[in-house]
Amino acid sequence: MHGMGRAIAVFILFICMFGFLNGLDYASPESGLIRPDEFVYRMSMGAPEESAVFQGTIYDDKGEPLANATIHISWDNGITWKSNETLSDEDGYFFMEHLDPGLTRVDIIVERDGYRDVLANRVILSPPAMIEPIGFTQIDFTVPSQSEFAAQPCSNNQSDCEIRTIDLTPQQMAHPLMDPSAAGTYIMIGFAFMGLSLIAAGFALWSLKSGSVAVLRTSATLAFFTMGHYYSACLFGLVAFGLTFAIPKRTIPLTD
Repeated sequence: MHGMGRAIAVFILFICMFGFLNGLDYASPESGLIRPDEFVYRMSMGAPEESAVFQGTIYDDKGEPLANATIHISWDNGITWKSNETLSDEDGYFFMEHLDPGLTRVDIIVERDGYRDVLANRVILSPPAMIEPIGFTQIDFTVPSQSEFAAQPCSNNQSDCEIRTIDLTPQQMAHPLMDPSAAGTYIMIGFAFMGLSLIAAGFALWSLKSGSVAVLRTSATLAFFTMGHYYSACLFGLVAFGLTFAIPKRTIPLTD
């Protein structure tokens, strides 16, 4: 292979490193630059309205299903606040549809012994996948005991209040609740990036050994799809792919 081709192959190996590190970031949801909830939230920004389904089960502090608990969900669609609510059935199960994907507030309201106990959470509703018209989010909630609600201060500074609230939203500001399967998909994407990076690196090494420009071009194409942080692999992969067309072709010397 021409010296320019060998230089491009080495360049592609560095691009593969960017893609591999990006995949490693995805596969490390607790310490990466981009977290699963941030990834899902960004995807939800362009999702159609009323394309999310929310379901789950409400349990008490002893793990028993809570029937007739009110699930109130509200969200800001950029113009006004929208809301919806439903009741859990005898098995504690609830199902809500025609919701907007993205960041929401979910209040679980349980009436017992003359009190209304409210558990507030921040929840991200998953947007539809590429091949599905609806995004599904399933999260189970455990409502704390009455003694925990009784220990909460009343909003009007009285000693006793009818509505008692445990608000978990402040501690969920950075990382709201989300469907566990969505986080699993995020991690799988990371392993896909790492695998694609290794395959692209293998093609680059193969091109060095075989001298094939076609194999080198294939390696650059694969490296492009590893994305990289801030789309670095996409950018450099495109540059490498273009440079492969500038590699001088082999010439056969003419003899008399």
